[in-house]
Amino acid sequence: MSLSLVLATTALLAAEPTSLPPGHPTIPPGTQASPAMGTGSGPGSNAANGALPPGHPTMPAGSPVAPGTPLPSGHPTVDTNKLPPSAEELMKQLDSSEGLREREKTFEIASSLGRLYYMNGRNAEALAYLGQAQAKADGVRSLFLASRKKLGKAAIPTPEAANCGFTPGQALDSMEAVAQARAKSGDSAGAAACALAALVPALDVDTLRGNALYLGGDTANALKAYARVLEVEPRHEEALYAHSALLFETQGEDLQALGAARQGFDALATAYPQSQRAPMARELSVRIAEISKAGGRKKWLATRAADRKVRLSQSTAQAAAMPSDAPRPLSPEMVDAVKNTERTPELEAGLTKLVEEGEEHLARGRYQEALANYTRVVPFQPENGRAKAGMAWALVGLGRPMGARVWSVALESDAGAVEKLGDTLLAKGDAKGAKALWEKLAQDVPNYPNKAALQAKLSQ
Repeated sequence: MSLSLVLATTALLAAEPTSLPPGHPTIPPGTQASPAMGTGSGPGSNAANGALPPGHPTMPAGSPVAPGTPLPSGHPTVDTNKLPPSAEELMKQLDSSEGLREREKTFEIASSLGRLYYMNGRNAEALAYLGQAQAKADGVRSLFLASRKKLGKAAIPTPEAANCGFTPGQALDSMEAVAQARAKSGDSAGAAACALAALVPALDVDTLRGNALYLGGDTANALKAYARVLEVEPRHEEALYAHSALLFETQGEDLQALGAARQGFDALATAYPQSQRAPMARELSVRIAEISKAGGRKKWLATRAADRKVRLSQSTAQAAAMPSDAPRPLSPEMVDAVKNTERTPELEAGLTKLVEEGEEHLARGRYQEALANYTRVVPFQPENGRAKAGMAWALVGLGRPMGARVWSVALESDAGAVEKLGDTLLAKGDAKGAKALWEKLAQDVPNYPNKAALQAKLSQ
């Protein structure tokens, strides 16, 4: 693989979208959580689901209110000409509200405030409000643990089987009242089932607290926050992964802690085999086994260093025997050179022209020439969906082994740009190429949002 192609492919694969909060540690590709750590986990989660506040009139899912529809009696006046405040504007208003932090709040309000500040990188404020939300949930948490203990090894029924009667968006304190009533009547199974269902949003709060503590450098209390979740729900996906990952990161010489981390990763991969976290969990489990066998991370690293020296000596000997014009591995200096290049209007115009020329090459079946153009663009513009789609189609056309991976990334990040490339090919006279591209798009993305229009193009 040529240097330019290596550089372009590296930049493209590293540009997969993420929605982690500011300052969050990088997560390896394929392990992203459902968008942003702390957005909720498990059935019935209320995290970031846009639930209406208690008592709000029911709104049909996905159905906006038609203009002119009268508001319910007592509803605050709505200025239809005014856009809702941005997160930054909302936080400014909250910051200027005197005594807000000390004021009594419901679980729902405290958790919403904590989530707002966390998602905008203000962890100190997030922890304050998340702590208040956690305190509001301590009662139902204690009730659940006590009820589960009374049950012993008996299974906890589902909320439906226990007839808890909860509704989406129901306030935590009202759900706690139901669980408390079951406990007072001697129904330990019903109390445990209803308390566990009420705790779903509280578990998300504890997980979010763990994330905020970790980002603030308090790894000891972050571990406690994740362990608090797992005490209630041992199969909580996000807490399982975060707890194991943090043990692995911070307890590299403690073989017992590494063993617990491996158990967590294995449990996640078993319970959620289709999760985006599962491949990395399996990989880290294998790595922990190697580290434990070596006697700890330091000894494992020393062994790897020795192995690298052997491989380096071998590669040096091989390099000496290579022809002088053979491609060399990509160095950090080469990557830095691209990153540090000044983005001038002339450069941007030149990159746009290269993309246009690449599309012309594709329409004429000149895949190698097209690839040469795209490999000059993608290192500078890894988020350019148009260039990404063209590079992927060029690699597919050439039958390159990397083609399937780059094509997959192009579809995941901007499938619409891939469809538009077909339009471009058709406009340039390559009807056969356009149809082949659309057929592959339809095959590889069966749930493509624009499927009806895509099928219409294929039937022409």
